[in-house]
Amino acid sequence: MVEYPRCRLTSWREIEALADRIAESVRRGGGAPDTLVGLTRGGWVPARLLADRLGIKRLHALRAQHWGVTATPTGKAELTESLAVSLEGTSVLVVDDITDTGESLELATEHVRARGPQHLESAALLHIGHSRFVPTHRGEEIPRENWVWVVFPWNYWEDLRTLAQRSLPEGRTPAGVQQLLAERCRWIAPLADVERALASGGP
Repeated sequence: MVEYPRCRLTSWREIEALADRIAESVRRGGGAPDTLVGLTRGGWVPARLLADRLGIKRLHALRAQHWGVTATPTGKAELTESLAVSLEGTSVLVVDDITDTGESLELATEHVRARGPQHLESAALLHIGHSRFVPTHRGEEIPRENWVWVVFPWNYWEDLRTLAQRSLPEGRTPAGVQQLLAERCRWIAPLADVERALASGGP
């Protein structure tokens, strides 16, 4: 049985606005940190946007994988690449794109905490109400009853390819897949995009 999550596509304009809100929240909270840690892959672009807005030069990557349209084998959040630098005495902001269960950002924050920062906060562009981990700074909060699968600009093709491939047995043709995505997911994808996603192979 194919699962068809209700989807919400975000635009670059929305992302910019969310980053602005977080940057303002950070400033109101006492000023910018000296170090940013972005969770790759989803949090890397938001971290870079915040680095630009807050004037932060020190930016590190921490890789986490999780469940969803593109799932880990265990269905649990996993840190697959750790930090190789000391954060002793620094002020750090850990950034992700979304907190759904919150497991990825929680794991990342604890990983960073073990490296000795003097001050540690977290941020997510979008925060869903059922998340067990609540980041310090949120660009937007989504009530748990309004849960959606958020399609960010940096995972548009990955998510479309995955959902299109999964729905192909039922949809049969690109046009049929396009209709299913519109009806079941509320994703109005151009037919040319669906055709491209199907032609590019499996997820």
